[in-house]
Amino acid sequence: MPGYTDELWSQTESLRAAIDDLEFLRRLGDGTLAPDVFRHYLEQDALYLAGYAKALALLAARAPDPTRAAFWAKAAATAAVEEAALHRDLLASGEITSAATPIPSPTCLGYVSYLIATAATEPYPVAAAAVLPCFWIYADVAKRLAAQANAVLAANPDHPYARWIAAYDAPEFQAEVAGARAAVEAAAATATATERTAMAAAFGYATRYELLFWDTALHSQPWPEG
Repeated sequence: MPGYTDELWSQTESLRAAIDDLEFLRRLGDGTLAPDVFRHYLEQDALYLAGYAKALALLAARAPDPTRAAFWAKAAATAAVEEAALHRDLLASGEITSAATPIPSPTCLGYVSYLIATAATEPYPVAAAAVLPCFWIYADVAKRLAAQANAVLAANPDHPYARWIAAYDAPEFQAEVAGARAAVEAAAATATATERTAMAAAFGYATRYELLFWDTALHSQPWPEG
């Protein structure tokens, strides 16, 4: 029987279809993405992960029980340590070495600010719904790209794009996504009608940010000069 998170997933179908159709992801999957574009994406994602970890830590502090608190705290540690380490390794892998000190793009800063503010100020169920798209959409995209990227993986298992795909298609990450969904389902079960409406809105906003984040990796979004 479909749960509340299935409803959220269904409500964002058109946005997720737009994500699946992004040129950035198509080129990432078949291995033709320009190295400088992937480098820019990794730099922005590293900045994002630092903020995302803070949002997850805030969520852990506000969780209604020790089990949920432990889950979000572990997820925060994974984002801050393990995923960040993967990004550093990829950025040091020859052709995509990062030379400059990056600054967050408008989309990156907006997404991180939204998640941290929501985790700090909105009811717990709304905050939990807001952080879910990053888990779920990454896993969904990686699973699809892994199927499309077989030739790239077979030719070079150490290819930086293939390593990124493998990390988010790994069983461990898929299990973490299942845990995040379960936490949101539990939150929705005790949420008020008003909170459930706000949960759907938060999930939708975060999904839009996911779309913008990947799109601006290929189509740069510079800050105005001045």
